[in-house]
Amino acid sequence: MRTLLAAGILVGGLIVLQDQAGALDNGVARTPPMGWNSWNTFGCNINETLIKQMADAIVNSGLRDLGYKYVVVDDCWFDPTRDSAGNLRGNPSRFPGGMKALGDYLHAKGLKFGIYQVPVDKTCAQYFGGYPGATGSQGHEVQDAKQFAAWGVDYLKYDWCSPSGTIDDQVRTFAKMRDALAATGRPIVYSINPNSIHAKTGPQRNWGDVANLWRTTEDITNKWNTGQTNGYPMGIQNIVDVTVPLASYAKPGAFNDPDMMEVGRGGMTDTEMRSHFALWAIMASPLIAGNDLRSMDPATTTILKNQNLIAINQDPLGLQARQVSNDGTRRVLAKKLGNGDVAVALFNQGDSTTTISTTASAIGLAGDSFTLRDAWTNAVSASTGTISAAVPSHGTVVYRVSGGTSSTPTPTPTPSGPADGCTAAYRLVNDWGTGFQSEVTVSNPGPSAIDGWTVKLTLAGGQTISSLWNGVNTGTSGTVTVKNTAYNGTVAANGTTTFGFTAGGNGSAAPTAVTCTTP
Repeated sequence: MRTLLAAGILVGGLIVLQDQAGALDNGVARTPPMGWNSWNTFGCNINETLIKQMADAIVNSGLRDLGYKYVVVDDCWFDPTRDSAGNLRGNPSRFPGGMKALGDYLHAKGLKFGIYQVPVDKTCAQYFGGYPGATGSQGHEVQDAKQFAAWGVDYLKYDWCSPSGTIDDQVRTFAKMRDALAATGRPIVYSINPNSIHAKTGPQRNWGDVANLWRTTEDITNKWNTGQTNGYPMGIQNIVDVTVPLASYAKPGAFNDPDMMEVGRGGMTDTEMRSHFALWAIMASPLIAGNDLRSMDPATTTILKNQNLIAINQDPLGLQARQVSNDGTRRVLAKKLGNGDVAVALFNQGDSTTTISTTASAIGLAGDSFTLRDAWTNAVSASTGTISAAVPSHGTVVYRVSGGTSSTPTPTPTPSGPADGCTAAYRLVNDWGTGFQSEVTVSNPGPSAIDGWTVKLTLAGGQTISSLWNGVNTGTSGTVTVKNTAYNGTVAANGTTTFGFTAGGNGSAAPTAVTCTTP
C-alpha cells in the first residue's frame, strides 16, 4: 500500500525461526476472511460517513449474508498525534464519533471491525508525506493492542512500511503485536504485510506461526500484467505466479494473502475480472473487496456474489489449490474440498482462446464416473475422467468435480544423511500418475548460519522436472543439481529453507542420492 518501488524478489524459500516466533493458532480465520477495505478506491480520503455507507452497502447488497463481514478502515484514520498518555485516537474531524462508536455501528449491522496500523514509527501515508505525524505502534505494541480490543476491533492489518530490518527483525517485531493481541483475550485476525517499502520477504517463509494472513507480493493494481516479478505495482498474473508455489503453507487460521481485490475498479476486461476472483477463490485467498460498493455494476455484483466460488474459497479444509500443470499458457490448479470433491481451475495465461485439459487422476481422483459443475454457469455435466474446456484469453474455467475416490498419496519425507553443513529432505506432495509435485527442505543443524547451499538428487527413470521454484537447477532429469537463489542462500542456525518442483512421470519412486553441501 504505497508508491515506492522496493527491491523485487520472485519467490522465496521457507526460513523457520522457531526461536523467534511460536505457533499462532489463535482460533480465528479458520477460513479466509471476506469483507471490504477502504484503500484501493479511496486511499487517505476516508471518514466516518464513508465507512458507514460502505457498511450499509454490504448489508443492502446481500454481500454480508454471503460472508463479506470484515470492514477494514485502512491508513489515515487516526489523529496525527497520540494523546497525553500515548494512546491512539481517531482523527476528530474525520471520525467525530470516535473509533469505538464506529465499531459499535459495524457490529450492530452484523459486521466486523478492521483497522490499520504499522509496527514501525510511521504509517505508509506518513512515510511518504501524505499524512502528518508518526503514530506507528513501535514501542506501543501492548498499549495499542489494548486500545484496539477496547474499541472492539476484530481484524488488524499491520503493514511494515520501512526499508530497514532483516527478515529476522521482521519476525521478532511482528511477533510483538501477535503476542500483545493474544494478551487482550479478544479474538482478532492478524494480517501482516512484510513487503511494504522493503525487500519482498513475504514469500520467503511460512508466516503461519506469526500471523493469520501474510502478504505474498508487492501491492496489487487494477491491471492484468504489469511485467513485475515481485515489484510495485503487481498485476493479477504477476501475483498468481508468486503465490501458487506457496500452496503448502495454507491451512485453517493461516493463509497466503495476494492482496485486496480489484474487482469492479476498471482497468481489466470482464473476463479478467472473473479470472481474478476465481483464482483468489481457489487459492484460498482472503476475499477482501476494494471497489466502491455503493455503485457496483451488474457484472461486478455477479462476480462478487458467485456462491459456487465462495463455497470453494470457504471450504473448511482451508487448503490452497496446488499446481497440476503449467506449460506457460495453460495452467491447471486443483483444490481438495472437505466433502471429497476437488475444485479445478483451467487458467488460460495466453492471448487467444485455447482448450485446456486435465484428468480426474491428475487432480487426485480415481474412478470412471464423475460430475462436473461449472462454477460460472452452474451447468452440470458427466465425465469418465476428462476435464476440459475452451478457455478465452486470460480466462479461468472452474469446475467442482464430484465422484470417484481420492488417489493422492500420503506425503512421506526421505531425509538425506549428514553432509557438509546442511541436510536435505525430499517430500512427495502430489502424484497424478503422469506427473507429480515435490518439495525439498534444506536444513542447517549447526550452531552458525550457512551462506549458500547445493542439493544434488538423482531422479528415477522417466522423471523430468518441468518447473522449479526457490532454487536454480542444472539439469532436469537423471542427476539434478539445485543451488540456492540470491534471496534464500542464508539459512540460520537450526533453520530451514524449501524449494519445490513439478515433474513429468510417476512420482512414486523417490529420488536417490539426495545430498546437501555448503560452499
